[in-house]
Order: sequence, then structure tokens, then C-alpha cells
Amino acid sequence: MSAIILNGTETAAGIRREIEREVAELKSAGGAAPGLAVLLIGDDPASSIYVTMKEKACARVGIASFPHRLPGTAKKEELLELIDRLNRDPEVSGILVQLPLPPSLDEREIVSRLDPEKDVDGFHPHNLGRLVRGEALFVPCTPAGIRELLRRYRIPTEGRDAVIVGRSNIVGKPLAVLLAAKNEDGNATVTVCHTRTRDLAAHTRRADILVAAAGVREMIGADMVKPGAAVIDVGIHAVGRRPDGKRILAGDVDFKEVKNAAGAITPVPGGVGPMTIAMLLKNTLTAFKRRRNPGQRQTAG
Repeated sequence: MSAIILNGTETAAGIRREIEREVAELKSAGGAAPGLAVLLIGDDPASSIYVTMKEKACARVGIASFPHRLPGTAKKEELLELIDRLNRDPEVSGILVQLPLPPSLDEREIVSRLDPEKDVDGFHPHNLGRLVRGEALFVPCTPAGIRELLRRYRIPTEGRDAVIVGRSNIVGKPLAVLLAAKNEDGNATVTVCHTRTRDLAAHTRRADILVAAAGVREMIGADMVKPGAAVIDVGIHAVGRRPDGKRILAGDVDFKEVKNAAGAITPVPGGVGPMTIAMLLKNTLTAFKRRRNPGQRQTAG
């Protein structure tokens, strides 16, 4: 039997509708709209596509978008000055620095310059530390999207074995913290693997929840998946173009094979990607509400 498709496109659309209603209510009450500043440095084609998608998503839900596109030759001082200005700007609720940055810029230094209260990507050291403590201001968007997808499809995590293939600060590490957290959306027993793990299949075959986020095309085959497991594919790889010019994409999971072994699976595209953008919008709205009501220091849900 083929796996249930965890449709990130439909789920994200539902989340956007929720955000759009809330933003409309804020505006109708005479309030300002949330605003997201997106910084793109350089001309990386994939990054440019992602930034455009984020800008369009903001427009759909009524969030103001403040794009800043700098050349790859931009100096560190120029970028830091821009971030300082956005940190002070009351119209800017959240700031996103599109990664990766050009090699001439230190990612850690740039991200650390953000006001943690505006770091809607959740990558500032302050926010990552709070995530580990269970007090996150903002959960990084891809892990938050995965958790929300599991929640909305009612895939239990408590007592389950979760295996994450990938140890990045963007996905693997924060997702491990979320799934192991002592709450109803966590309580899983988590194993973090990577491309240097010996006998990777021995780990993945015991996973009730398997997350592939190593950045290796179709590395997870059907023989590596426990029958009935929920398989979350974070990878995205361009493998060609259709006659109409549209790109053909693949993930870190061999979808055609694994869908017949898994109980549930995310497609590529249309799985984790739309959820990541939806959670960025949600984090931006949360940042806006927190700054309007400084006494309400709610943590990310």
C-alpha cells in the first residue's frame, strides 16, 4: 500500500489563511501591519528564487515586505550598518538574512548582529540557546514546519524512535531538540546521523520517524526505511528540466521506492518547503505581536 502523502502545500495554505485573518483583524482595529525585511547578498540563483517566494508569501497574507538586495561585493561594514538600521526601525517586525552568504562574509558575525527579538529565522545564538532551554522566542523555520506537519497530520512523537540524517544548525540540530523536548509534540527518542555515520541503514531502519536532511540526492532507499514509518524529506536537488522549462526536483529520499514502504511521506516539491515559508510568516506575526505587547513574552509554540 502506498504511503499517505504529507501535503505541505495544502497544510501551508491553511496556515497562511490563519495568518491572513489575524493580520486583517489587526489592521481593521487600526493597527499597523507586521513587516519583514529580507536581505539578499549576492546573485545566487537559488537564494534569489527563495527570496522572491518569501516576498510573494508576505503579500498574500498582508505582511509588509522590505527587500534589500546587495551585491556579492558588499562590505561587512555596509551590511552591519543596514542590520543596525533595521534593528531600530519600528516598521520592521522581523529580519531575515538569506543564507548562504558570500565567502567574504562571516555568517556567524552577521547573524549575531540581529536583534534577537527580530530574528525570525531563529538562528541568533540567543535564540538557539533559548530553544535548548525550552524557551524559544523563534523556532528555526524548517524544524518548526516539520513539527507542525507532524502535528496537523496527527503523527505521534511521544515514545517513538526518531532518526535525523543531517546535523546542520539550520535543520538537524534544532529539530533534534524539538523532537526530544518534554512536551506533547516531543518526547521522542532521537538519534542524529550524518554522512559519516557507520552503517547508516541500521539506524534508519528502526526509525518510526525518519528525517532526511543531509543534502545528498536520493540517499534514502526503500531498504533503509522501517515499514510504516513517517518519512520527512528536507532535501531539494535540481535534476533537469521538463519540456515547458520547469525544473525537475528530487529530494534526499528516493520517493518512488520509499512511498511503497513508508506509512507517510513528504513529496519534493510540495512537502517541507512550503511549510518553511509558512512558519517564517508565523514567526514574523509573533514578533510583531510581541513588540506591540512587551509584557507578553510568549515563547514559540
